[in-house]
Amino acid sequence: MHVTHRKRFISRDLVALAARSSQELAALSEQHYHDQIESIADEVLAAGQRIVMLTGPSAAGKTTSAHKIAGAIAARGHSSQVVSLDDFYIGEGKYPKNPDGSDDYESLEALDLERLHLCLKELYKTGICEAPVFDFTLQQPSGTRCIDARGGVVIIEGLHALNPALTEELPAGAALCLYAGLREEYADSSDACCLATRDIRLARRIVRDYLFRGHGAAFTLGLWGHVCAGEERFIKPYKPRANLLLDTTHTYEVCLWRTVLDAMPADPELTPVQARQLEALRAKFDAFPALGTELVPQNSLLREFIGK
Repeated sequence: MHVTHRKRFISRDLVALAARSSQELAALSEQHYHDQIESIADEVLAAGQRIVMLTGPSAAGKTTSAHKIAGAIAARGHSSQVVSLDDFYIGEGKYPKNPDGSDDYESLEALDLERLHLCLKELYKTGICEAPVFDFTLQQPSGTRCIDARGGVVIIEGLHALNPALTEELPAGAALCLYAGLREEYADSSDACCLATRDIRLARRIVRDYLFRGHGAAFTLGLWGHVCAGEERFIKPYKPRANLLLDTTHTYEVCLWRTVLDAMPADPELTPVQARQLEALRAKFDAFPALGTELVPQNSLLREFIGK
């Protein structure tokens, strides 16, 4: 069975009203996400497949979600592990090229498909495989780790996870497909969309890139067009394959991002066009009441983006 991922519109005024009780709004948002994690863990175990393929667009929180689902499965007494498709990168000097000559990290051919197919077949047949570990500093594979999913589940997460080319050498139905993404968009007083899920993901990505990857806003904004194009090419066509959906929306976060973005130091590398893009993004969040990050629990998915 496959499911449909539809957006839902929330009134900006309704969010402003709910934000008057900020702690309650934050707790409700967190509980909504937590309940989905628990429900998906139950559904994964009930389905009986050993392999779960999880994808979602950039900054949807798929990595954190994969680990939270794995944790919920472990809490039910079953082994669970997470494998990132990024560990199957083929490495520097072997990547396909973009038209401008730069390395193309988004395409399927950037992965070592032969090794990935071997790992998936071994997991399906025996529950055990030796998965590569990729060193992002060296930009090369560096060692392996044993994945033991006997009596449990392994979650494979990444951009291409729902692409049937990954599981084509497995029997039909051998893997359960899961899509993680944001569902809430926000409407102004005239019912026009004033904040899209892509805007929220861009704010998440800008802040995460700065805090954890050493990149300023100019880098993220410069890359964002390629990222979105990759999602259209490599994720959207396979979204209908999803058996389960996870909504990673946290309603109260729209009240956090202006504060967080304003706390970032100015990036001298911003072009005039990028500076206008960043200010336009800030202005979209400025229409919501400002809340502080102290509301965010330490175990929240949002900490993947805003830090501890």
